[in-house]
Amino acid sequence: MNAPLISRLLAPQVATVELTLDGRTVTARADETIWTVAKREGTTIPHLCHNDQFVPAGNCRACMVEVDGERVLAASCCRSVAAGMKVQTESPRAVAARKMVLELLMSDAGATTDEYTHESELSRWAQTAGAPTGRLPQRERSYAAPDLSHPAIAVNLDACIQCTRCIRACRDEQGNDVIGLAFRGPQAQITFDALTPLGESSCVACGECVQACPTGALMPAKGVGLLEVTKKVDSVCPYCGVGCQLTWNVGPNEKGEERIHFVTGRDGPANHGRLCVKGRYGVDYIHNPKRLTMPLVRREGVAKDPADIERVKRGELPIENIFREASWDEALDLAAGGLARIRDAAGAGSQSALAGFGSAKGSNEEAYLFQKLVRQAMQSSHVDHCTRLCHASSVAALLEGIGSGAVSNPVADVAEAELIFLIGANPTVNHPVAATWLKNAVDRGAKLVICDPRTNALTRRATWHLQFRPDTDVALLNGLLHVIIDEGLVDEAFVAARVNGYEALKAAVAEATPERMSEICGIDADTLRAVARAFATAKSSMILWGMGISQHVHGTDNARGLIALSLLTGQIGRPGTGLHPLRGQNNVQGASDAGLIPMMLPNYQRVTSEAVRAQFEALWSTSIDARPGLTVVEIMHAVTDGAIRGLYVEGENPAMSDPDLAHARKALATLEHLVVQDIFATETAILADVVLPASAQPEKWGTYTNTDRLIQIGRPALTPPGDARQDLWAIEQIARRLGAGWNYWRKEDGDGRQAAEAPVARVFEEMRGVMEPLAGVPWSRLVREDAVVTPAQREDEPGQSVVFIENFPTKDGRATVVPTAFRPGAEQVDAEFPFVLTTGRVLEHWHTGAMTRHASMLDAIAPEALVSLHPADAQALGARHGQVVQLATRWGAVQARAQVSSDVQRGQVFLPFAFWEAAANKLTGDALDSVAKIPGFKVTAVKVTAVV
Repeated sequence: MNAPLISRLLAPQVATVELTLDGRTVTARADETIWTVAKREGTTIPHLCHNDQFVPAGNCRACMVEVDGERVLAASCCRSVAAGMKVQTESPRAVAARKMVLELLMSDAGATTDEYTHESELSRWAQTAGAPTGRLPQRERSYAAPDLSHPAIAVNLDACIQCTRCIRACRDEQGNDVIGLAFRGPQAQITFDALTPLGESSCVACGECVQACPTGALMPAKGVGLLEVTKKVDSVCPYCGVGCQLTWNVGPNEKGEERIHFVTGRDGPANHGRLCVKGRYGVDYIHNPKRLTMPLVRREGVAKDPADIERVKRGELPIENIFREASWDEALDLAAGGLARIRDAAGAGSQSALAGFGSAKGSNEEAYLFQKLVRQAMQSSHVDHCTRLCHASSVAALLEGIGSGAVSNPVADVAEAELIFLIGANPTVNHPVAATWLKNAVDRGAKLVICDPRTNALTRRATWHLQFRPDTDVALLNGLLHVIIDEGLVDEAFVAARVNGYEALKAAVAEATPERMSEICGIDADTLRAVARAFATAKSSMILWGMGISQHVHGTDNARGLIALSLLTGQIGRPGTGLHPLRGQNNVQGASDAGLIPMMLPNYQRVTSEAVRAQFEALWSTSIDARPGLTVVEIMHAVTDGAIRGLYVEGENPAMSDPDLAHARKALATLEHLVVQDIFATETAILADVVLPASAQPEKWGTYTNTDRLIQIGRPALTPPGDARQDLWAIEQIARRLGAGWNYWRKEDGDGRQAAEAPVARVFEEMRGVMEPLAGVPWSRLVREDAVVTPAQREDEPGQSVVFIENFPTKDGRATVVPTAFRPGAEQVDAEFPFVLTTGRVLEHWHTGAMTRHASMLDAIAPEALVSLHPADAQALGARHGQVVQLATRWGAVQARAQVSSDVQRGQVFLPFAFWEAAANKLTGDALDSVAKIPGFKVTAVKVTAVV
């Protein structure tokens, strides 16, 4: 049974009523408005302050209708229906009133609205209604000067009609509370943070107000709203794991070249029209002149030097001095030839000296085909991707504990939660649209618990913020578990029926009293008790976590503690409960599902299983190594040791994302053969032998699986620039040259320049055949429906948004709780390195910055790395806000400007990892979680020095 169906069954039943609409008898729910019923019945009523997205306000009065027997007209957007009501939408009174309202509004904004947008709703409704023009004086344009202070949003309040849609978009939808209405009468005005210029306000540039504005008073910057749109292409956002559906608005530029002019949100299951700054304003990276447009081959005699990375990035070394352009045939022959040479030199029975890094930014089809390429054509099991660096520990603990690495409930299920437990995550930065659902839930009455050493934008909404000491997650969670067990708050019936390992866990946390754990984690014992009681006794408690849990050397233990918290209290298998590790990239869930994991074949089937291998060996007509391959960081060490000599990197950037970058870059430079396939000359590409120019997400067909297990279809809006080709085509070309007889991309599909649907569909159908959760999701269904939640067993039924309702996907159907014990991590502060460094993301940038640093508006908003320092620490160091400071660890040093902020604790600093100028991973060590092999990015001992 899926969550929407469960919710409908549990929701109170609303009575239905009959009413008359323009002489017709219609049936409606008693809680519906006249406007909603009329729209459903095919009757169009003008409206400006209202749309389906917002709570009705009724302040523009453009939607007036007449109700028989009532003295005054009714605003249809906020008037509820009633039994026996007789409504006339086109009576003379209603029509005259609407004309008058629209005429008055046109006198306010009619002189300017069409100057700012071709899609003015005000102009359209005025024309449709036949509102008179020229009878009333126009508002003076001096009413409001343009505010062009923001890189992404232009404010033209001379076109404003004060419909307040922008206020409700900002406040009620996104929960950002930036926009308000000041003054009264003719001086009334929309304001940002009480008359602050938009560019200096707390605006996060989600653009929800721009999408909501009906007149052009709020528009994308640089006159984008007046550009010609010749086609609209529905697709999915290429950034974080939320999986927002959107529309590319495409048209010609001044040279007649097709461009994506702007982006609008669609009513997709994960976002319902909402977007964030990256999804709305981060698309022009695809038009950046630095895009790779031709294959590149390293010039003969040019050595690989890690120092070249920064020389190229600073503009001191032209990329042309390192590489020469080549034809695709030459580049593919060289790329595949080098891989084949290394493959064929391996002795029988020895593990391969080849490895491959796939990408969670690519599609499911690319992930599946890439891991097949490595296993079949490269004859290697060394294939991995960035989940190893973000949620590998979460997946390891989930597979161990509940038999599945996927989330149990979608993010939007927080609407059903009585308590939300958010730990080690900053969704307002990393998953902004998901954060809006949390804000909405709290505003409706849910309690929010935040467990994080840093504060964030959600802190002000939290009932409790447990700002524990960095690296003490296990102690915090064991303290909560102790209270739940000690005070009899365990759901004994649930545990008896569905959970193994309880007695061992009980014994393990017996000594983990709140008082003892408080000494370690820094949260007082009474608060630990209060949070534990609230979590256990809530009707529904849901846990969400991020990389603050997973990116530790004890990341698997952290996730084990969260799993135990959910299982011991029976908070799983129902709407508003469960476990949700927020996925960082648009397809990290799908890439893992598709087998980009060294110890797993597609659908998390272990490579060590003889039966599993036999299935894939029959399908692929090849033998598969029974030994699990090496992980990302292990591969870099194997390169240094000479065990890995060749590497194929598709869409990843280990020269920025790996820990201990000095070591990683040196390893990449020592490779005998490195092939990189990407859209820009990334830090990794600069060290390559062959670089293949790839396609960006808006240029290709493909499917993507978001953090909710929702598989969605991406459609191409444009053709890749120059001679860049489709990734799927290039992967197949390499495979063919390595002897694989693949035939996905056929002659009728073109030469790889244009996006082709057919080969993508062929790969998807093969993938679906070996992935049980996709059994009911053929390609045709995805094209038809755009999105299907998985697992979906039948094509004629919806998928399961809530799983583990009756049992777990384990051998005995039961989950297992695993005891943990607090142990200090590998990185400890001392007199030389007295601060704790934490790395992560900022709102405007994503992953290693390969895309967002090439997006003009995003880079304008956040152009450089800033080091967050607590005010007391900054004072002690003699560092002012904006002053350059040096961060030095046992692994390296970088410099960046200080951002003095109380978001961090005393003794803690934060540095984002998207900026090559201050590459955070130059500072991080390579100590790994023993189970998941994930590095401890969140805790590194560091010294901070003010630079004079």
